Amino acid sequence: MHHPFTPVASVPVDPRRARVHEEGWQSWSPSGAYALDARPHRPANANWATVCHRPGVTVPAGVFQGEGLLALDPGDGSPVRLWAAPDPVREVPSIRLVPAGPVAEISADGPVKEYTGTDIQALLADWATGLGLAAPRPAPTVWCSWYEYFTEVTEDDIHENLRAMDTLDLPVDVVQIDDGYQKALGDWLTLSGRFRSRAQIADAIRARGRRAGIWTAPFLVDPGSDLAAGHPDWLVRSADAGFAHAGRNWGHDLRVLDTTHPGAAAYLTDVFRTLRAEGYDYFKVDFLYAGALDGVRHASVDALTAYREGVALIREAIGPDSYLLGCGAPVLPSLGLFDAMRVSSDTAPHRRPEAGDHSRPGQDAAEFTGAARQWQHGRLWINDPDCLMARPAVETRERWAAHVEATGGLMASSDRLLSLDVWGVDTTRRLLSGGE
Repeated sequence: MHHPFTPVASVPVDPRRARVHEEGWQSWSPSGAYALDARPHRPANANWATVCHRPGVTVPAGVFQGEGLLALDPGDGSPVRLWAAPDPVREVPSIRLVPAGPVAEISADGPVKEYTGTDIQALLADWATGLGLAAPRPAPTVWCSWYEYFTEVTEDDIHENLRAMDTLDLPVDVVQIDDGYQKALGDWLTLSGRFRSRAQIADAIRARGRRAGIWTAPFLVDPGSDLAAGHPDWLVRSADAGFAHAGRNWGHDLRVLDTTHPGAAAYLTDVFRTLRAEGYDYFKVDFLYAGALDGVRHASVDALTAYREGVALIREAIGPDSYLLGCGAPVLPSLGLFDAMRVSSDTAPHRRPEAGDHSRPGQDAAEFTGAARQWQHGRLWINDPDCLMARPAVETRERWAAHVEATGGLMASSDRLLSLDVWGVDTTRRLLSGGE
């Protein structure tokens, strides 16, 4: 439900020195500060607008727009201004800035509150501190299968890397199995042909003194899954979650699980209770934007309420001691729900994101948004800058490692560990050891 934009403020600016910070909708949405004559990052096509930006929202040319947060340094020595959603878990207005010569015109399509400070990042950090959230727990160190094996990961790959951690003496707390172990999106407890037993892998991980972690996309459903075939009434009607391209992400349209339906809620609870009972206590939940999409649900609640209640079901099922990492998640509606949060697009073995779209995988994109969201770290959650990749085949691996290290956030390795050279092993060990 989008309301008309109404004027909020007219701010005198120095057009040459002013900077404006746009806060993107979700983990992968570009966020950062721009000069007033810059062209901010926008989606390259309609599908990515749905999957990676704020669905249903388009921004006119020549306009800056933040989702729930927009900051302006006027550049003339006057205070930095921040406009923020007063109740960000329930309503996230779009906030616009239109440069008009020596003035910036601010408008919003919902209520906003204004704050002032001396620096964009510091003012955002003060706003985050003012929310009064509990201090996040420190993150464990992680090895993740994704950036080496993608959806082709096998059980044997996990065992190989588990042995390599011991051989290379790497301080990995959590071994996290990523996408590829499951038969289909939605059929989380049915294994793909590349895995024999989730419980036995968890046992093997724990037998070596490490914790078992697992990936899910809990609100997404493959239309060809057993879940969709058996329970079509468990899907949100008229919700467009976009299309996942073949290769890394499945190659089909995406449907959304309606967690307001008692049957779907019970199923989701059973999935996570089962995984927890099998020994997994680190959960990466991904593509969470889907749970906050508009659509016709079983219960007549708004999309953000449905989203938060859906995440709360997961937290209840895994228990308070499990570690919960969000990704692809609407940022402000996720306040108070997660231990750690991905704060940028995916990284990649290459620098440039596809079609120049900074919501897509690429080191340039992940660095841009990750640095701009540094203010969230330790205040809203532990920031996840995405995984370290230190193998020789990774483009500009030294620069990417420096970015990951500088964030001070969640440290995760995602290489086939036996493919690392001396620099790769040393860098991985140092970052997982906290830079010592």
